[in-house]
Amino acid sequence: MAKNTVKVEDLRQRSDDQLTEQLTTLKREQFNLRFQAATNQLEAPARIREVRRTIAKIKTLQGERSRAAEVKAQG
Repeated sequence: MAKNTVKVEDLRQRSDDQLTEQLTTLKREQFNLRFQAATNQLEAPARIREVRRTIAKIKTLQGERSRAAEVKAQG
């Protein structure tokens, strides 16, 4: 496993605003990586997978938090 991978525990400690900000940054990086891949200038192909998976982890965590907030508001 790569050293740069983000652990879910680290993401859980962040606030909603921090997660949103990181998501925006990662989406921008993902776009740049895709652009580099299309122009054959990509130096680290594994980074695409890492970024995609980190984005998925953040979205999953945001979904969990929003569902928990809904349950708390209803009950």
